[in-house]
Amino acid sequence: MSEQAETPPRPPILYSCYFSRSREGEQFVPEHILSYQLAGTLTTNDGTRKQVFREGDLWLSKRNHLVRFSKQPPAHGEFKSLSITLDQETLRRFSLEYGYHAGKHSASSETIIELEMNPLYRSYLDSLQPYEQLAQPGSEGLLTLKVREAIMLLLKSNPELQHVLFDFSEPGKMDLEAFMSRNFHFNVQLRRFAYLTGRSLATFKRDFEKIFRLSPSRWLQQRRLQEAHYLIKEKGQAPSEVYLEVGFEDLSHFSFAFKKMYGVAPSKL
Repeated sequence: MSEQAETPPRPPILYSCYFSRSREGEQFVPEHILSYQLAGTLTTNDGTRKQVFREGDLWLSKRNHLVRFSKQPPAHGEFKSLSITLDQETLRRFSLEYGYHAGKHSASSETIIELEMNPLYRSYLDSLQPYEQLAQPGSEGLLTLKVREAIMLLLKSNPELQHVLFDFSEPGKMDLEAFMSRNFHFNVQLRRFAYLTGRSLATFKRDFEKIFRLSPSRWLQQRRLQEAHYLIKEKGQAPSEVYLEVGFEDLSHFSFAFKKMYGVAPSKL
């Protein structure tokens, strides 16, 4: 149940392209990200809601969330998207400079907030085209200005986002049973689950065993195998389609664990 290695910091403005084949995965979103779909289709699932974004769609992904994604290129084309990272340091400076503060309650409880395209957004996105290749050293100042411009446009077009962008609090302690039942399929380390539920790792493990009567690792494997059994037997999915979906990294390890729990290989179910 190991988490993938930490990725290096992403550029503040990032164009992503994938040719001819789809790409699937999952990630922890540590910062707010404004995204625009240039070509192809992006499907996301945060554990409670599935959303589909197509060419021309604009959305804001809130920080401190887990999300599963599928990127599908158009026929005979390439998947292409644009992402602007609204990092906490920039937002804090902006807050101090302009006096913005979050209220007690966020404007939206959604993990991913769909935004309506307008002329201001359109003009801004068009202005980013010259920055597609601007990743060399010395361009940081220009990129920072464009990130600040994105913040200004979000506040102008969607003033309620003030309560999202300038909420600098860390995840509060939440219902552990409900959270884990919703997010067990995400393949992340226990420390990430602990953080997202507002607990230290030690407190997370202690609370977990009180609720589930099993260690987190044991419960996660059993719950993932139960879900896999349901998807294979009731939904007719193939083991090769299921193992990643339920949180396993390796098909052979999944097959071994499945046979040990159910007495039959998943391919024979």
